[in-house]
Amino acid sequence: MEILNNPHLQSILLGLCTFLVIGVCHPLVIKGEYYMGTRCWWLFLVGGIVALTASLLVDSMFWSVLLCVAAFSCFWGIFEVFEQDKRVKKGWFPKNPKRKYKE
Repeated sequence: MEILNNPHLQSILLGLCTFLVIGVCHPLVIKGEYYMGTRCWWLFLVGGIVALTASLLVDSMFWSVLLCVAAFSCFWGIFEVFEQDKRVKKGWFPKNPKRKYKE
C-alpha cells in the first residue's frame, strides 16, 4: 500500500474513510432501532469496545486512527439509538408494526 507512505494522501484517505464510517453508522442506527428498538444499544457498545481495543493493538497509525473513528462512531451510535426512538415516537420515522412501543 504505497499510498499509506505519503502523509498528505494518508490524511485525505483517513478523511474519506471517516466520512464512510459515519455514513454507515447512520443507517445502522435507524435499522437497529426499527428492528430491535433501543435494545440494540449494546451492539454498538460491543462494536465500539472491540474497535477501540483493536486500535490499541495495531502498529500502523493509519489503521489505529481508523479503528478509533469506528469505535467512537459506535459509541455515538448508542446516543443516537435513543434519539432515534424519540424521533420515531414523534412520527418523523416509521414505526415497526411488528414491535410494541412504550409511550
